[in-house]
Amino acid sequence: MKSNEQEKKKVPAPRLRFKQFEGMGEWKEKTISDLLAVRNIKKPPSEDIPLFSLTIEDGVTAKSERYDREFLVGKKEQKTYKVVMPNDLVYNPANLRWGAIAVSKIRHPVVVSPIYEVLYKRPDIEFNENFVFESLMRPEQIKVFCLKGQGTLVERIAVKIDDFVTESIPLPPTLPEQTHIAACLSSLDAVITAHTDKLDALRQHKRALMQELFPQGGERVPRLRFPEFEGNGEWEEKEVGEVFTVTRGLVLSMTLVSDKPDLEKKYPVYSSQTKNKGLAGYYSDYLYQDAITWTTDGANAGDTNYREGKFYCTNVCGVLLNSEGYANLFVAELLNTVTRNHVSYVGNPKLMNGVMSKIKIPLPTLPEQQRIAACLSSLDDLITAQSEKIDELKTFKRGLMQGLFPSTNHEAAE
Repeated sequence: MKSNEQEKKKVPAPRLRFKQFEGMGEWKEKTISDLLAVRNIKKPPSEDIPLFSLTIEDGVTAKSERYDREFLVGKKEQKTYKVVMPNDLVYNPANLRWGAIAVSKIRHPVVVSPIYEVLYKRPDIEFNENFVFESLMRPEQIKVFCLKGQGTLVERIAVKIDDFVTESIPLPPTLPEQTHIAACLSSLDAVITAHTDKLDALRQHKRALMQELFPQGGERVPRLRFPEFEGNGEWEEKEVGEVFTVTRGLVLSMTLVSDKPDLEKKYPVYSSQTKNKGLAGYYSDYLYQDAITWTTDGANAGDTNYREGKFYCTNVCGVLLNSEGYANLFVAELLNTVTRNHVSYVGNPKLMNGVMSKIKIPLPTLPEQQRIAACLSSLDDLITAQSEKIDELKTFKRGLMQGLFPSTNHEAAE
């Protein structure tokens, strides 16, 4: 059988090896189907097994968000949802890339979209499942999977379950070495999780602070006000079009955009994405300076950001211009709390210029705007620093895994 042949195949030892395992011989390969079984149980949502929206981020964990009760009730009769148990491996076969495969950390059974493939440890063979899961989530291993996939871009390659389970992965010759490597990576995951929790807490603190600093529910005065502005009276409600010139960006081919800035391409380009606050790269020209942009089309329609300095933005970005200082972080954050209420979800989500112009927002004096903006900016600096710390830890983990696991380049070449 093919799986037996692959099981016997030896692979070189990794560059890094814990001292107690040096000289213990080469690693071997095993077929995934020999280690993991496909869980294909389907059930309707219930109070015992709720329906979750699964988000897989950076190959670290499978996060989730429970649907609201109204949605849950409406879906109870559909029986095509897949059951995911705690610690199951889940991947998206329609988009297998780094970040689209993870271990579920939901602490109870759930049902999720049937698009996902779910696998669990076979009980009839001895191995460390955490080691195997870490191995499968390596970027180098993902590239090997993608060679079997259907598509033209590595970022968007579909890998069917039949192709996935016939691939092989390298294993240390002994269970203790598997366990030791898994424990090392697990401890690093715990550090990443702790820093991620801190990032979430900072973001939650900012959201809570904004609820105090911004008027709520049609009010004209916030619940929390800086002492120097107490007694300044109500904020003045205005339409966006009364304060700003409302325009948008221009079409730009991404082939002309550089990933990193240089002497020629030094101006940031912003697009409709929300990752990295919409930064798509760098270009040799700019369109605007110190302005507010928002996403006009697509899933992120309504996402609003303040853009400091000179920048270029694509045609799916609306732009708010004001030369008197009203284009600032405060107004961008205030708009972000209301813009999604004005997005049209008929077909492709849209928040076009005409609708944005008519949105009404309460505005304090410019000095009070600047004071609130400075407060929020200091929080943003903490959030950015924390996010960068997490990125550094994830980069370190990927580098460590390249040393702790044998290279799979030979597999890619075959």
